[in-house]
Amino acid sequence: MDPFDSLVELIEGKSKPKNKKEKRKWREIEQYKEKKELERELEFYDGSLEHLLEDY
Repeated sequence: MDPFDSLVELIEGKSKPKNKKEKRKWREIEQYKEKKELERELEFYDGSLEHLLEDY
């Protein structure tokens, strides 16, 4: 688990942010989490589809 995932786990336990600055930071964290998840999915599919390209 990378350090950012640990940070996210700590933050997820907190209640919703109350001011705009906290909300903006929370949105940034959510966007980063989504980006990391997409990167992991792309890595998985990239490796699993390479064998299909070799057949042609």
